[in-house]
Amino acid sequence: MDGPAAGKLANGEVSSDARAVDVEEDTLPAVLRGFLDGVFGSTAGAGGGDEPLLRRFRAASCEAAPRLWEASRNSARDLLEWTRRGSGLRAILVISIGTITLIALTGLLIFMSFLLIATANAIIVSVLMSLAAAGGFLALFFACLVAVYVGAVSIATFAISTTVISAIVADLIATGFIS
Repeated sequence: MDGPAAGKLANGEVSSDARAVDVEEDTLPAVLRGFLDGVFGSTAGAGGGDEPLLRRFRAASCEAAPRLWEASRNSARDLLEWTRRGSGLRAILVISIGTITLIALTGLLIFMSFLLIATANAIIVSVLMSLAAAGGFLALFFACLVAVYVGAVSIATFAISTTVISAIVADLIATGFIS
């Protein structure tokens, strides 16, 4: 009992008889159970009124997250001990289930990657199409503006030219009569 835990109780107080107290270690099922109890349990509404689901989810996550690393190490150690205590068939069972789980999770990861890529592709294509459509509408808008501008300039040119030519003709006629 030479370690730092020697002579300490679970709550951190030093015991008078200097013996270590075994503290129950977290496992993955215990952490998962605690998380689900925090989100969906009967204590979720304690304190006068039900809290929103998002707040309960956040509180349960904040409580379970620090325990997750140690719980996964403890569960892996317990599984290894359980496998070593059994026969060779138990080891084959653990390896088979682990391999099937790994292959299934790999397939799920690949599917989710393709789904993510397809979603991103659809978003990018829709954005480009909307930009092209907006660009097309803008091109039509500017083409109409150019047509209106060219039409206004043409009418102005015609009006000014007509006025100038009429003035010249009127001057010629007026001077011809005068001379």
